[in-house]
Amino acid sequence: MTRAAAPVAPPEVDGVFAALADPTRRLLLDLLAARRPSSATTLAAEVTVSRQAVVQHLAVLERAQLVAARRAGREVLFSVRPEPLLATASWMTHLAESWDERLRLLKQKAEAAGQAEAVDPAEAMDRAETAGQAEAAGQAEAAG
Repeated sequence: MTRAAAPVAPPEVDGVFAALADPTRRLLLDLLAARRPSSATTLAAEVTVSRQAVVQHLAVLERAQLVAARRAGREVLFSVRPEPLLATASWMTHLAESWDERLRLLKQKAEAAGQAEAVDPAEAMDRAETAGQAEAAGQAEAAG
């Protein structure tokens, strides 16, 4: 039996995980996903960090390709780019399916090994009875 190859992570997965590791960046991504494109100033009004910190967090999200920036007059507007999230989620789904299959095969092997070691119930009772008699005899000898 050949084992299926583990799913290979798309190249953007590392950047996505690194970008999403910070709770402020996750909040900014949530805010952008719930509205139309927004500037760093607009986003800074809704979080507990400074505008400059928001700009730095947006730069990380942009490097991970999770947001897109476009200039609109004097402002830069940011919007969510779902493709890297979808690719990461797809990879994680395939990884989970791969582990489910591995665990299913392991369970099958364990059950097959358990059945191979199974003893006839009558034989098991005979062994238990013999062991009980031997134990009782040993106790009687020790008492006597």
